[in-house]
Amino acid sequence: MLLNTTFLKLHKIPLALAITSIFFYFSFAYDLQRTDSINLISLYVALFFLFYKLVQVSKSNLKFLTILAFLCRAVFILAIPNLSQDFYRFIWDGRMILEGMNPYLFTPESFIIKNEFPFPQAEELYKGMGNLSASHYTNYPPLNQLCFVIANMFSGQSILSSVVDLRLIIIAADFGTLYYGKRLLEKLHLPAYYIFWYLLNPFIIIELTGNLHFEGVMIFFLIWSLYLLQTNKWKLAAVIFSLSVSIKLIPLIFLPLLYNKLGWKKSFLFYAIVGIVTLLLFAPFYSSEFISNYTNTVGLWFQNFEFNASFYYLAREIGYILTGYNQIAIIGLFSAGLVFIFVIGLSLFRKNHSLQLLITAMLFALSFYYFTATTVHPWYIATLLILSIFTNYKFPLVWSLVIILSYLAYTNTNNSENLWFIGLEYIIVYSVFLYEFVKKKSIEN
Repeated sequence: MLLNTTFLKLHKIPLALAITSIFFYFSFAYDLQRTDSINLISLYVALFFLFYKLVQVSKSNLKFLTILAFLCRAVFILAIPNLSQDFYRFIWDGRMILEGMNPYLFTPESFIIKNEFPFPQAEELYKGMGNLSASHYTNYPPLNQLCFVIANMFSGQSILSSVVDLRLIIIAADFGTLYYGKRLLEKLHLPAYYIFWYLLNPFIIIELTGNLHFEGVMIFFLIWSLYLLQTNKWKLAAVIFSLSVSIKLIPLIFLPLLYNKLGWKKSFLFYAIVGIVTLLLFAPFYSSEFISNYTNTVGLWFQNFEFNASFYYLAREIGYILTGYNQIAIIGLFSAGLVFIFVIGLSLFRKNHSLQLLITAMLFALSFYYFTATTVHPWYIATLLILSIFTNYKFPLVWSLVIILSYLAYTNTNNSENLWFIGLEYIIVYSVFLYEFVKKKSIEN
């Protein structure tokens, strides 16, 4: 009893912060409606403050932070995501494959308009995912599809059971990121507790565990690959990197940056391994129709969709003034070209010999892409956040706080964005980024 009393006295502040966090996460998971903007912002800001203080006061107690990271995720186990509808499409794709159908060849809408229901609860899943997702072909790569299949194998006809299985996969990936992320920090002679700026961040817990976005699984493979690179196992690193690409395509943007790190011979072989493994994973779904559907669907992100953008919105307004209509198709392609030039420039003219310099270049490349993109959904910046913990840049941490402003678009019936809030978000992010960039340059000089 004396031991317990002493323990409580010594740890009363972190325990109080942890218990309060769990209570707030429970409220977020089971009571919150995304249209309730006041409750949404209040809970999120409170959770972010608690997270920041917890990492500060408990950075020497990694076991406590690890247990808390698990408990915060466990709160969401039985919750249906309340900020995103994407999980309905995940379940749809998984059940399509289990029925022996190629999910890349059919849109959900193509079944429903013919009054066909390829599996139980098809109509419920169709209504849940919304018209935008239902009218397009799937854009999720093959390893992601495997996750969807696994989540449906033991769920029977229960959507909640599929949700639980999806969530368990994402939680397992997060703890894989903890394992390799901590080891990589140690290899780079950085404090191991930095990993909790990612793992305990409410943005990560809510967007990945809560809303079931698979950036967390992609990040696990990416960090594992970077760890292998640091330990000179670059061939195995290439295989694992391809698994990351096969969850989400975004790591492809990093490939040119490896040139300085590996040299031209090793980098060429690295690219070859990534290409071969990725193609092998796509092979079971191959057909000429698949190639057409998939490339067109990916192209939509550059030429049709727009959400939470920054420079694109400025370019869009200029386009309206000059032509009278939205020039997204032209602006999107121009932005993609700018990103390509920027990444090639980083790979050719910036030294990325050490892994830390490589990761910093990766952070710059992905940041430039999101700064110029037409669509920046909140969960996209998870990759920026994990990369930042291995660098001297912390603007992604700030972005993980203010990104919640993008959800204010869902407080009205037509889901239209308030550009004042979007402007505030990016003013804060760009201000912190420029401050850090200028400060670092002044130190180097």
